[in-house]
Amino acid sequence: MTKTRRQMAEDLKFVDLVAELLDARIPRSSRNPDIDELVGGKPRLIVLNRADQADPTGTARWAAWFRSQGHAVLETDAKSGKGVAQFSGVIRETLKEKLAAWNEKGQVGRPIRAMVVGIPNVGKSTFINKVARRKSAKAGDRPGVTRGKQWVAVDSGLDLLDTPGILWPRFEDEQTGLHLAYTGAVKDDIMDTETLACHLMEELAQSYPDALIQRYKLDLPPRTGEEVGLEYGYALLERAARKRGFLKPGNETDTERMGRILLDEFRAGKLGTFTLEEPDEQ
Repeated sequence: MTKTRRQMAEDLKFVDLVAELLDARIPRSSRNPDIDELVGGKPRLIVLNRADQADPTGTARWAAWFRSQGHAVLETDAKSGKGVAQFSGVIRETLKEKLAAWNEKGQVGRPIRAMVVGIPNVGKSTFINKVARRKSAKAGDRPGVTRGKQWVAVDSGLDLLDTPGILWPRFEDEQTGLHLAYTGAVKDDIMDTETLACHLMEELAQSYPDALIQRYKLDLPPRTGEEVGLEYGYALLERAARKRGFLKPGNETDTERMGRILLDEFRAGKLGTFTLEEPDEQ
């Protein structure tokens, strides 16, 4: 992390804009808090990726909040390519004053150089490949695929610098770590799958109960003082496992298997669209 941070600080001297990819479902948790300090006053484009899996009303609130902070915003789904075609135009609009200054100096045709940053598994390489319309950057469904910096020429007027995804050494709170784990930004072997699924069940029951009712045909039990947090999430996981017929010998529910299914379906967008954070939490 220290090496990558140092390299990014050095490379920033040679770029005109920073495109920061965030997971639209968890914009706060998927922002590396070091980026603001690193980037400084460099023009910024916030790319809310995986917008197809996020709650549209939540994405609209986040887009408005980032614009209020002086950043340009683009909503995309890198996997399908939705919104990606607007990337070059948004960059040119953001840098229109700089482009005009270049033209006045006779630097017509000088390519824009943009650095693409983001945490692991946020979809940076897939995004760059869609923008460039070819497989230039290594892409994968697990964190840590991109190991070093890569320059990618999009066209004669735009060069992108892909950078390794970096997480920060310590999360500010448990919720940040959980949200990153839900979306696969941290490796699954770091946290017990069943425990993580219990947390996710409990959080979805609070914010999006209809999604659980429709997907798993659950009757959500009333929440009591004694039945909150992990206990409540585990009770829901048990009910979902029984509904799916995930049973062990002795009629015991296979909550571990159900936990894996829940996480897989959440990450694949099969449960619905969710935004787990609000901008006023900043």
